[in-house]
Amino acid sequence: MSSNNQNIQDIPQKGFFGHPKGLSTLFFTEFWERFSYYGMRAILLFYMYYELSKGGLGIDQGTAASIMAVYGSLVYMSGIIGGWIADRLLGSARTTFYGGVLIMFGHIVLSFPGSLTGLFVSMGLIVIGTGLLKPNVSNIVGDLYSKEDYRRDSGFSIFYMGINLGGLLAPLIVGTVGQEYNFHLGFSLAAIGMFIGLVVFIFTKGKYLGPAGSNVPNPLTAAERKKVFGRFGIGAIIVIILGAITIPTGILTINGFTMIVSILGIIIPAVYFIVMYRSPRTTEVERSRLLAYIPMFVAAMMFWAIQEQGSIILARYADQRTLLHFAGIEIQSSWFQSLNPLFIVLLAPVFAWLWVKLGNKQPSTPKKFSVGLFFAGLSFIVMIIPAIVNGTDTLVNPLWLVLSFFLVVLGELCLSPVGLSATTKLAPAAFSAQTMGLWFLSNASAQAINAQVVKLYSFDTEILYFGVIGGISILLGLLLFLSSKKIHQFMRGID
Repeated sequence: MSSNNQNIQDIPQKGFFGHPKGLSTLFFTEFWERFSYYGMRAILLFYMYYELSKGGLGIDQGTAASIMAVYGSLVYMSGIIGGWIADRLLGSARTTFYGGVLIMFGHIVLSFPGSLTGLFVSMGLIVIGTGLLKPNVSNIVGDLYSKEDYRRDSGFSIFYMGINLGGLLAPLIVGTVGQEYNFHLGFSLAAIGMFIGLVVFIFTKGKYLGPAGSNVPNPLTAAERKKVFGRFGIGAIIVIILGAITIPTGILTINGFTMIVSILGIIIPAVYFIVMYRSPRTTEVERSRLLAYIPMFVAAMMFWAIQEQGSIILARYADQRTLLHFAGIEIQSSWFQSLNPLFIVLLAPVFAWLWVKLGNKQPSTPKKFSVGLFFAGLSFIVMIIPAIVNGTDTLVNPLWLVLSFFLVVLGELCLSPVGLSATTKLAPAAFSAQTMGLWFLSNASAQAINAQVVKLYSFDTEILYFGVIGGISILLGLLLFLSSKKIHQFMRGID
């Protein structure tokens, strides 16, 4: 163990539910960041496709769904940039802070009445800010534990509960304000949430985090800095010039841009795996672990392709196909976005306890992933039933949506916090933060593909849509389960 990791382990170990006190700083920072993001996302689709008379932008529903998928993809794709900046320039802690600042300004832009241009400016700020913050705050969680610490998966599950507490409250508060009163007032609440998160991080990190996240694993030399900054500057100028030429002339359309992002969602992770595998800084053991990581990365892509449609296809389903007057209560369609985090908050402690209770007897990471894929597929399969029974021209009991979100959460708790933990353990030492960025890229790739897939959904294609996607997920889960023993061998001693 390095001296730096030894110092990290000297942080009081049982100050937050039996975990390091630094976990509380990261728990509440991510709580408020997710409050801002999920609050904004709960009403963003409706803001885009609602008519101007209802305070929206009047965008076509299919285009709005595709924009939502591309937005989500770019948010996670930018994690590669955040990981690189942390690994080579600033360290995880400083990169996390600057990311939060950009996110806050992105929400502030949305809080003012504007046009499509204002929407895209806001999206750009939030995309870059989340890319800086999200992989690095998770990476700092990993820094709090040694790789042998049996509490590691449990710690990530508790951290994951913090993420989802913010996601639980946000749609109920921001969604209600946005849909009942004004979209922009709702977006302003998201900006306030991120501001609170920054305050928590600034005033507690020095006391609780110690050296966690302060190390720059692979810093740039002076010569490398000059070369990299020069390339970034030239690249930025080229992008600005191309945008100034292609957007006003109609060469680059929204549909064209979504197709570019969809292609990048496949190419970028493939290139990244190759670069890390071939790097001289990657050892033979680390190369074997990277090979084990690939099938789990593909499984994660399939899972997120279903889970992330909860804020797109299922959000539209809630708005247009669901009874919103139920048991004497008037339901806002944005409230359904609280179901996923609600179930995670309720069940995450159970799963955290379960992994600790099972200890060395718990299923291997590949087997946990396969179970996650099974539940994700089942969450779509059940959505076929109301369409088969009553057709697609009637309103559906909201409990069907509740069941779908519940099933996908069972899968998420088998896959997502476990994937975070596995990433920190399987990552090559020279690419620690960047590998965390690669984990979030599994979500980016899934949503990049979704940008094309979500266009296929309509009431007429509903049964085929849910059935095919759900069936593919279950099939992949079965294949992963059957090959889990071989994958575990390539993990070289990592459980």
